[in-house]
Amino acid sequence: MKTFFTPDPILEQGLNRVLDQLWADCPTLAPTQIAVTWVVYDPPYITNTGGALTAQDFWQHPVRGATYRGMELIYPASVVKVFYLVAAQEWLEQGMIADSPELDRALRDMIVDSSNDATSLVVDVLTGTTSGPELAAGPFATWQQQRNMVNRFFQSLGWPELAGVNLNQKTWCDGPYGRERAFLGEHYDNRNALTTNAVARLIHSIAGGVAVSAARSQIMLNLMQRDLGSDRPVPQEEDQITGFFGAGLPPQAKLYSKAGYTSQVRHDAAYVEIPDRPPFTLVAFTQGPEHSHNRAILPALVSWLVDSSLP
Repeated sequence: MKTFFTPDPILEQGLNRVLDQLWADCPTLAPTQIAVTWVVYDPPYITNTGGALTAQDFWQHPVRGATYRGMELIYPASVVKVFYLVAAQEWLEQGMIADSPELDRALRDMIVDSSNDATSLVVDVLTGTTSGPELAAGPFATWQQQRNMVNRFFQSLGWPELAGVNLNQKTWCDGPYGRERAFLGEHYDNRNALTTNAVARLIHSIAGGVAVSAARSQIMLNLMQRDLGSDRPVPQEEDQITGFFGAGLPPQAKLYSKAGYTSQVRHDAAYVEIPDRPPFTLVAFTQGPEHSHNRAILPALVSWLVDSSLP
């Protein structure tokens, strides 16, 4: 399937070497339990420019990349929140919803702190739906149609990387009840699903200043920026750095990311700038309960890619 990046043999060799090293260090990580998409930006850089390029020019600019299982549909956990962030900015830009301090607070907490409660409000605002008791067949059909508004928006973009993805579920702590549980399906067949290629393209568009608009892309980048400095708070499981890409990057790196973590998965999606290195976008999904608690895999992956594979 065609992707937004040009497959590059050098990057593919580098990614394969790093994956082999990762499997050697973590032999219980099955080849089917990880997916990666890696895009590297060569000069003249087209990312984090404040929207210097038009969307048309940006998408015509070739970028190099490599992927491993990049089109595998996987439960994205909180990485889906970046898609809800972009949808919210699009709705605001089009005047479909009104800006408010409460919405701003929810968007910030959804991305900065990965709050599921904040995400619930954002999904309600985007779709005009609310959680609650089970509904009769007719009202439930209308409710489901409304809840799929975010899916319809992203499918309207025509990106081949979005084939088969699902973006219609809230994120939970204890889990869904009532109409939300019914909407998931008896066997959870309506769960959110994303690919690393799809996430990488969305991060690519935000970093390039063409997600919704240059100004709104910058708003989103600002929310995604993580502090890697020595004076940041004591590392914690939910800080989206500990056990994720940020833990494998040098402190002088600029990291813009959204992590995802449950008892079954551990993911990260990021745009990264390191002095004297080309910027890059990296998305990695790992699966399996024995690996979701492993804080070493994602930091090792990004560290080895930076040290061993980037020019």
